[in-house]
Amino acid sequence: MSATKARNALRTSARFSAELLLIFAMLAVALWLLGRMWSVVWPLVVGLLLTTLTWPLARFLRRHGWKPALAASAVTVLSLLVAGGVVALIAVPVASQSGELTDGVVEGIQKLRDWASGPPLNIGDDDITKAMDSAVARAQDGLGSMVTTVITGVSTIVNGVVTAVLALFLMFFFLKDGPRFLPWLARQLPGRLATDIPTVAARGWATLGSFVRSQAAVGLLDAVLIGLGLWVVGVPLVLPLAVLTFVSAFVPIIGALFAGFVAVLIALVFNGLTDALIVLAIIIVVQQLEGNVFQPMIQSRGLGLHAAVILLAVTLGGSLAGIVGSLLAVPIAALIAVVWNYVREQLSEPPQEPVPEG
Repeated sequence: MSATKARNALRTSARFSAELLLIFAMLAVALWLLGRMWSVVWPLVVGLLLTTLTWPLARFLRRHGWKPALAASAVTVLSLLVAGGVVALIAVPVASQSGELTDGVVEGIQKLRDWASGPPLNIGDDDITKAMDSAVARAQDGLGSMVTTVITGVSTIVNGVVTAVLALFLMFFFLKDGPRFLPWLARQLPGRLATDIPTVAARGWATLGSFVRSQAAVGLLDAVLIGLGLWVVGVPLVLPLAVLTFVSAFVPIIGALFAGFVAVLIALVFNGLTDALIVLAIIIVVQQLEGNVFQPMIQSRGLGLHAAVILLAVTLGGSLAGIVGSLLAVPIAALIAVVWNYVREQLSEPPQEPVPEG
């Protein structure tokens, strides 16, 4: 073995490892700063997502002679009305059927106890009673933590309201002044950055808008078809379950599984095993139509991400940041792919022209 080649290989590996560690350190610092500024970053992200969803309507109004401020105001007010209507669709049926829902859950628990007491588990009532007594004792011992949890929940609700208000204001300003942002950004940056960053930002915006609008369209189709199926079967809480299906569509793969599980559980509690199996079959058929028909038709240009990458991104995002991480995982992965593709374009060598013979 050549000592010179081995030494050069070790030096190259050491230099590469040091550069990689430096990149990871920079990423860690960036994530730490992002966490420190999350109270500002999160409303900004929500505002951008809402803007990508509502921008086509604002652009339509602007092209038909509406002033930017008037178009942004109209779209913002319409968004508030739609959001209020969605909340009403969820809250009113749930409130009106809350007693029935409670009775159904109690009945479901009783059925579960009856099933557990039989073979193969053969768990007796004494064992169940002991387990319940132990749970009550633990709950009493953890009363302080329960109070803390309630206080934390109230704080979370307040933060959610503040985030929603800030996101709406940001959405209004994005709709009003958004087209002037990239030219302004190009004027502020020196040299080549004045071209690179606005180009990447424009591509990222197009990718983000394509993702949000296509997921909204697919989620709407899923909600309508699954809602009709639940209505035909006679499952209660059809509107809340349809809205949950629509919202869950923004979390690819995992969201569909969660919404389907809730629908099947409600059908099992209220209608029995047969209707629950029918609901499960309906959800499977609709999901197959989504994956093989709806998604390719609506997403004419995909995100450029493999299904395995999407699944891993959603799983990683959920483990790092819960529901928020699952929601943002795929858009962030798509934006990273945009940056990576642009860097590859800039670093790739132009094709060499063949040398003429003779």
